[in-house]
Amino acid sequence: MLKLLSLAVAALICLASFASAAEPSSKSSTQQAAQVLIVIGPSSHPPGSHEVAAGGRLLAHALEHSENLRGVQAEVVTEWPQDRKRLEQVATVVFIGDTFPPMRMPQSEKIMQELAAMTARGCGIVCLHYATGLRAEDVAADGEHPLLHWMGGYFATRCNHHKSIAKIFPAATITPAAPDHPVSRGWKEFTLHDEPYINNYFGPDGNKLAAGVTAFATSQLPPEDPQTEIVAWGVERPDGGRGFGIVMPHFYKNWALDDLRTFILNGVVWSAKVEVPKEGVRTAAPDLAAFAPGSIEPKPREPKPAAKK
Repeated sequence: MLKLLSLAVAALICLASFASAAEPSSKSSTQQAAQVLIVIGPSSHPPGSHEVAAGGRLLAHALEHSENLRGVQAEVVTEWPQDRKRLEQVATVVFIGDTFPPMRMPQSEKIMQELAAMTARGCGIVCLHYATGLRAEDVAADGEHPLLHWMGGYFATRCNHHKSIAKIFPAATITPAAPDHPVSRGWKEFTLHDEPYINNYFGPDGNKLAAGVTAFATSQLPPEDPQTEIVAWGVERPDGGRGFGIVMPHFYKNWALDDLRTFILNGVVWSAKVEVPKEGVRTAAPDLAAFAPGSIEPKPREPKPAAKK
């Protein structure tokens, strides 16, 4: 009897050891998680519009609290990290700000050099809304800029080589353009009041999409003269990395739209080379106020003070 009891105890110990070995520790899970760096750039838009800091916090929370996705960790920063080893662990960088933040942040040249090294090893690049934008002073005379290759296209704002258009539309319908792509999982056509940029720039070959670039969503804009406009796109680069650009949301409150939010989350996850769930990245409706925006509803710009005589 004693011998049988000893054998039973030994078996239980073996099973417990096996279960412990089979289940990764929290430390190893952390090491395996895809690291998403969310970089908040400068913004001068009035409350309720852009809300880049609140949008970044909301995005990080959604990535880490998805109903059907594990293995993603997000960090929100307002300054470019100085630790290169930290950057080496990043799977994708998400930019939110008024125009492409590396062009507006201190040490711009250094940031661009480090981004070049990161993308060369296959790191992803994501830009949301105005962060897709480049100005005339940012690009070469022919529109050349690394972002064109890292992300597949950009919003050419006040450029000489190409004129993209920014206009708020009361009802822009966003239609999936690549229904079989992982980024298209779990969201359907939707209509929103927003500022999806149109006539975005995709390269010198008649503004056609380059090899490896895919249109993810289109919209028939402007309403008075509808054209098929690409409002979200992605690229699979020769270096093995991926880029994702989407020219929404302008209004902070549109983060509450399930289809738009799923679309953005899918794009971020895909850029990090994490498998997008079959039903898309699912999240609970966010409490918009919890992420400390200046305002949920858009407010007009405050008038500039009159010049002193």
